[in-house]
Amino acid sequence: MAITLKNPDGLPKIDVYRQVAIATGSKLVFIAGQVAWDAEGVTVGEGDLATQVQQAYLNIATALDAAGGSFEDVAKLTFYVVDWTADKMPPLLDGISRAAAKLGVTPVPPTTLIGVAALDIPEHLVEIEATAVLD
Repeated sequence: MAITLKNPDGLPKIDVYRQVAIATGSKLVFIAGQVAWDAEGVTVGEGDLATQVQQAYLNIATALDAAGGSFEDVAKLTFYVVDWTADKMPPLLDGISRAAAKLGVTPVPPTTLIGVAALDIPEHLVEIEATAVLD
């Protein structure tokens, strides 16, 4: 495995992600921001943040698989959430949990969450991009 995740002493211990990813692999994979589109480009879960997060995660898993990797290889996730407020955290975490259960993974790489005014189309509530490192 090319990624080691850590919560070092001196930084807060966050349950849903680790503060540091140490990459030792040699192949970098940059995955474009994934939204809640299915394979035909139809938005899944219109108006439902949790469902859109789940679909974006599933799309990331598909992209990782195409690169020969999995969520174990993810070094960093960046979330872009439309009109972010703290009350959106529970559905965001629910979507992550649902995707993790479906994929059989515990996705906890370092994560950045950025509130944005809008995404590509009005129906999209979240976009998630990933960087992975493979052996």
